[in-house]
Amino acid sequence: MLTRSPAPNNLLDRLTEAGLAWGEGTYARLAAPIGAAAFALYILFTAFTAWVMPDANWDMLTYLAISEEGTYPDAQALHDYAYNTVKSGVSAGDYKALTDDGGGFRSHMAENAADFHSLLGMYRIKFLYAEILSTLSAVMSPVEAMRLLQVFSVLLFGAIALMWLRSEGALALAPLVGAVLIMADFGDAARASTPDLLCSALLLGGLYAYVRGREMATAILLFLAFMVRPDNIVFLAIFAVLLVAFRQKARGALAGFAASFVAYFAISHWAHHPGWWPHLWFSSIEQHYNMDGFEPPFSVVAYLRAFATSLLRAVSLNSWVGVSVLALAGWFAVARAGFRLDRRAGILFAALVLGALAKFTVFPIHDTRIYFPHLIPPFLLLSTPFMAWWAAAARGKHPAALQIPGDKS
Repeated sequence: MLTRSPAPNNLLDRLTEAGLAWGEGTYARLAAPIGAAAFALYILFTAFTAWVMPDANWDMLTYLAISEEGTYPDAQALHDYAYNTVKSGVSAGDYKALTDDGGGFRSHMAENAADFHSLLGMYRIKFLYAEILSTLSAVMSPVEAMRLLQVFSVLLFGAIALMWLRSEGALALAPLVGAVLIMADFGDAARASTPDLLCSALLLGGLYAYVRGREMATAILLFLAFMVRPDNIVFLAIFAVLLVAFRQKARGALAGFAASFVAYFAISHWAHHPGWWPHLWFSSIEQHYNMDGFEPPFSVVAYLRAFATSLLRAVSLNSWVGVSVLALAGWFAVARAGFRLDRRAGILFAALVLGALAKFTVFPIHDTRIYFPHLIPPFLLLSTPFMAWWAAAARGKHPAALQIPGDKS
């Protein structure tokens, strides 16, 4: 049985209670600026960490290689460029970890230029990232260019998230969004020299433009996000299907999908991508040393084994499943309280959830970075009903009797 706490009976208790009451009142009055400041500091700290503590990952070698293929058409020269560039840009310990795993995959690739070159089709498809990296490498160290891209991506992502919260009058929730970012391994994504965070920032911008009804910006940003990571075609396809099925007018989103759909086949052909099943085999079943002409027969058993293994790892080692479940729980909570997403936002929320599930089903790989673009937008969409719920609680009104601000249904 719960009872009321006894009234403070000494000076220390009274001072503590007064301090807590003052802090609660101050935060209630200044929640928006405090929330924005706290979130901005977290973003700046993450950007600083991305610059001073970058993660040396093996994919750096392949991305540096595809960014300079025009300069080094010979496989051996390109291999030497990529490895020498990374060697000069990371610590001796990191370089050893990237090139020496006791005779395994990394050791083999460090010594075999032809096999290394055969893998590039799986990376060359990230066309826009390679072009940006190549442009920056003309004026600075290629490894520093990768780090600068990460810093830019962090700042862009944070700025768009703050703009989104501000437009919904939900800056008070910024610290909660920051906490979700921490749970979603935002720091790891920031430190890794890969296209993932740049793609996430561009996609977030495209989704924000969609929510605000900016059709041209929506189309451009969604297409740019696709050009950085073409696997976003899965989300764009599901989003387009839902928009058409529910007869929601969204010319920008549909145009972005149409352009991406056409570009997907053109880029795949140009990049000499090995195809879905060989790529899946390499990533989730077994690392094959030479992808030239590698066409393993499709196996349902092998696919199901890869699916089960990746699912176990996703649940036990990664955070994206838990963060997705948390978003669904938030959606359920506000809906039960009488606050629902408007039609436009609801379609996007469903597309994000279904897109993550579809991406995993099509290409079962457990890493959170693959699904990161899907993780934060649902919480930003939920900021509007959560703020309406908060306002209702402060006024003591029944939620069901209130209209959510900005409802466009």
